[in-house]
Amino acid sequence: MKKQLLKSVIVAIFSFSAMLSSFAQQKNTAFKNGEELTFKVSYGFLDAAEAKMKINPYVNTIKSRPVYRIDVTGETLGLFKLFKVNDNWGSYLDTVKIIPHQSYRFIEEGKYRKNERVVFDHDRGTAMMRLYDRENKKVVSAKTYDVPKNVQDIVSGFYLLRTMDLNKYNKGDIITLTGFFDKEIYNLKLIYDGKERLSTQVGDFDTFMLTPIMPSNKLFSGEYPVTIWVSDDQNKIPLKIKAKLMVGSLNMDITKATGLRNN
Repeated sequence: MKKQLLKSVIVAIFSFSAMLSSFAQQKNTAFKNGEELTFKVSYGFLDAAEAKMKINPYVNTIKSRPVYRIDVTGETLGLFKLFKVNDNWGSYLDTVKIIPHQSYRFIEEGKYRKNERVVFDHDRGTAMMRLYDRENKKVVSAKTYDVPKNVQDIVSGFYLLRTMDLNKYNKGDIITLTGFFDKEIYNLKLIYDGKERLSTQVGDFDTFMLTPIMPSNKLFSGEYPVTIWVSDDQNKIPLKIKAKLMVGSLNMDITKATGLRNN
């Protein structure tokens, strides 16, 4: 049960990043280099983990294209360190086209390790995945997959979502999103659930509410167990995630936001 609970912490940390998309190019007015968002993940009254979403302060280049380097990290806290989790999910995101050129996962969960890099070729419609050894030095396997045009990864998809005009949707509308993750093409359906006023540690916000349609599993409870609140402003930052579990509930709440594009 303890291992399943901690796995659900990881799912909650990254569930909002799983909003993967193949939408046409969007103009970005929501975020910039140097943005950093910090979140507290709690189970009941216990602090379970801390998560961060960070855009490197400096713009990098890949194949002469300017890119944001984005890192999403999650680390267990307190009693939950008995099953240590220290994960880093990243993406090199084209600053103009808002598509990933590379992504990576460095996973440390108990004794489990996974070091993976994916190189996207959007002209050819391919994603080349390399798996590295525990020390992240030697390639142990490599394979190329066919992917849809402008496919997103698990981190870049959320940042693309932040560039979208969510005001055009009506309550009950379904947004279908597509992306590449863990050797497969995924489609995720999100229900637009309207707007709500929300108080947080970084201020009070009008928000968009999104409910992903989750596959049946042993961690979550109910037909629509996860709700996501995103700020209804130019930044469109994630503010809160609430997940109903088979036992109790998990909350992810923003605690700090710096380097925002729009103040």
